[in-house]
Amino acid sequence: MAGTVEERLGTEPYAYLTTTGRRTGEAREIEIWFAAQGDTVYLSNGGGSKPPGAADWVQNLRALPEARMRIGAETFIGAARFIAGSGAEERAARDLLYAKYQSGNSGDLAEWRETGYPVALDLRPSKA
Repeated sequence: MAGTVEERLGTEPYAYLTTTGRRTGEAREIEIWFAAQGDTVYLSNGGGSKPPGAADWVQNLRALPEARMRIGAETFIGAARFIAGSGAEERAARDLLYAKYQSGNSGDLAEWRETGYPVALDLRPSKA
């Protein structure tokens, strides 16, 4: 397929992230907001019942940093990178996510942008 994930699928509203459960070894799928830059997608944990970085999907990626991601009709394998504290890439991820979702959200996402826990997922096409 021609073009990057960002070019082909960047406007999709949601992605579906499948991680491997760190205790069970079972596949765990969630619907999640994402922002794409090239073939990297950025995700953020925050605003839920657990503190930033403590969500099950983040902990699962810490245990096994490979995941599957479906965006639209395309499926990818991704390698997770934990970018909190990384400087420029972390700032860019926060800003991309905020820019994509703030205009369509009735609440103010500024706190989520600043306190969420950003994770990068470098994608490659899945053979399955």
